[in-house]
Amino acid sequence: MESPLVPWPPDACTARRPQAPVCPPARGRYETARRFPEERTLTRIRRTVLAAGLLATASIAAQAQARPMTPEDVAALESVGTVAVSPDGRSIAYTTAALPDVTEGEENGSTEQQLKLAYGPMNARDFLPDSMNVSAIQYSPDGRTISFLWTEKDGDRAVWGIPVDGGAHRKLAAVKDASVRSYAWAPDGSAIWMLASAEKDKDREKESKAGFNAIVYEEEARLNRLFSAKVGAEVDAEPKAVTIPGYVSGFKVAPGGKTAVVDSAPTPQIDDEYTSKRAHVIDLATGKVLAVVETPGKLGDIEVSPDGKQLSMIAGVDMNDPADTTLHLVDVASGSFRALNAGAPEAAVDAAWLADGRLAAVIHKGVQSALRIYNADGSIAEEHDGGELILSNVETGGNTIAVEASSPQHPTELFVWNNGAFARWTQHNPWLSDIDFGKQRAFTFTATDGQQVEGVLIEPVGGVPKGGAPLILNVHGGPEAHDSNGWQTAYSKPGQVAAGKGYAVFLPNYRGSTGYGTAFSKQHQGRYTDPEFRDLVDAKRALVEAGIADADRVGVTGGSYGGYATAWTSTYYSDEFAAGVMFVGISNQISKFGTTDIPYEMYNVHSRAWPWDNWQKMLEVSPIYHVDKAETPLLIMHGAEDTRVAPSQSYELYRSIKVRKPETPVRLVLYPGEGHGNQKAAARYDYNLRMMEWFDTYLKTGDRDAKLPDPRPDLAEGTVGTAKKDD
Repeated sequence: MESPLVPWPPDACTARRPQAPVCPPARGRYETARRFPEERTLTRIRRTVLAAGLLATASIAAQAQARPMTPEDVAALESVGTVAVSPDGRSIAYTTAALPDVTEGEENGSTEQQLKLAYGPMNARDFLPDSMNVSAIQYSPDGRTISFLWTEKDGDRAVWGIPVDGGAHRKLAAVKDASVRSYAWAPDGSAIWMLASAEKDKDREKESKAGFNAIVYEEEARLNRLFSAKVGAEVDAEPKAVTIPGYVSGFKVAPGGKTAVVDSAPTPQIDDEYTSKRAHVIDLATGKVLAVVETPGKLGDIEVSPDGKQLSMIAGVDMNDPADTTLHLVDVASGSFRALNAGAPEAAVDAAWLADGRLAAVIHKGVQSALRIYNADGSIAEEHDGGELILSNVETGGNTIAVEASSPQHPTELFVWNNGAFARWTQHNPWLSDIDFGKQRAFTFTATDGQQVEGVLIEPVGGVPKGGAPLILNVHGGPEAHDSNGWQTAYSKPGQVAAGKGYAVFLPNYRGSTGYGTAFSKQHQGRYTDPEFRDLVDAKRALVEAGIADADRVGVTGGSYGGYATAWTSTYYSDEFAAGVMFVGISNQISKFGTTDIPYEMYNVHSRAWPWDNWQKMLEVSPIYHVDKAETPLLIMHGAEDTRVAPSQSYELYRSIKVRKPETPVRLVLYPGEGHGNQKAAARYDYNLRMMEWFDTYLKTGDRDAKLPDPRPDLAEGTVGTAKKDD
């Protein structure tokens, strides 16, 4: 799968830009630096009180205060991270996920998660100090402790816990000189099973320090290890090792504590993760493999039923299925499995068992979603439309069902299914009540060959002007992924930031997308660029015909496979598109094969042929082959350490345009330390500023000959401790 990681967003309105209207102050996650945690707490209280006041303001006053969204807002977004429901279903532990707000002077870093405990709607409290960045939260089997993974200063990641009824956090289990990757409680609470990193090679470390640090590509795999530690007053100093098959990336302990289901692949290589990972039932005492679930393709979420007799498994239906979107039931004793929704125009996203033996599943149907509940025999008991909510993860405790969900007006929040409705339990980013949102809705068009193609349309704030608005096609990666009608603003997704600047944004679920059934997601296979990218031209023309888009001001952006789409529309279809912003994208399908870490996945679910089967054909579906047509101003951005799509793909396209079409505006921006998608706050903020500035320069104006923007975008005041770039 070639999708970049794309959590949250930014735009380009700053108070010192003469061409921009007066901008509101940046709304940081905290209004003080990280070194003053007590001030951050007070700030949160003040902002919550302020937001409550804003929500109570009369509608006319609220409209007067409404303002467009900015990149600084995007940098400050919080959302729900992970969720765990107590065994009795009465409380829910969750984490808030956010990046450091670099626009407010916070130290650059990646996503941080703080632990919260909720007892009902809008009734939650902090449960650990802000300085503790935790993950993998769970309840102990008796519900008295919330456990989590945490890395203490100068230590390795270990399992920690904190009593639900109050008390200090303490270490519960650890593996010496290793980092715990994941863990599971024994059903009786007497032990914790830990999946830990490989044993340190001290001889190799000495060699490396001496300068002998050569890397032997794909030949020095280090496998995870499984341990069992007793839980008591003291940390078990000698956890027991258990033999496991191959490279285990996840595991679930079955009721009774005697067996476990492990996800295992031959090696840690991502290609094996996609093509060869299988579920193994093992004896926890001996490590003996009792059964193997011989699924033929990609493998996703696996959950164990309360009686231990069945597994729910989301997987592909065959080796050529682009994604794990079909829900199966597995007989644990035999390893046999059967699909519950094979061929349906939908995608199973996540599942969790209820205490009474029913199975709750999140199902995506095109751009919408639903909560479906199956009986133990696989028959459907009930189904509930998500409405304006787009459901994602589902967690259960007892018979309580909690879901994470977003909407067009907010990022992911916590909801509980209760009395026939989804009750909202959390409200992050209350300041979003200030934002003037563009109308967001589903939009369907008919492609050239008659195929119906759906997507999500965001109209400009204030509506579509006569003659149409400048339009940005935001193309998702994969292409085995899909965009839903939920929150659609992120660091690499223009969304509401663009809408606030007068753009329309369309997110097409073109051929190859999931959410419409396996047959639809296979339509692009062996046919790079057509019909998949022809769908983008048809989308443009349909939106022009509907009066939404100005035909002369349509641009494209996307990452990974969406970056491929951007490169293609900026070369082969250059006469159709006025600007492009390409992220970690593909420009040469021949050299991409030789530099990617997913060659077999590329063959199985994309090309269905090797480059040497037909060199010319593979060259002709490469954007570099069509650079002679390239007149579209193109901004290219790439993580310098990307192993999925090598940075050389961006170098090739940049150099080809510079040499063959020197009059075409092009720029290449590399992000040191970043891979297939930016992870750190500064790189994300910088990306969003550059993206919007490029579209403002070339797309909004429709002037393909405009001067290149300054190489360094204007940062919000205080971001790097200086007032202005010009000072």
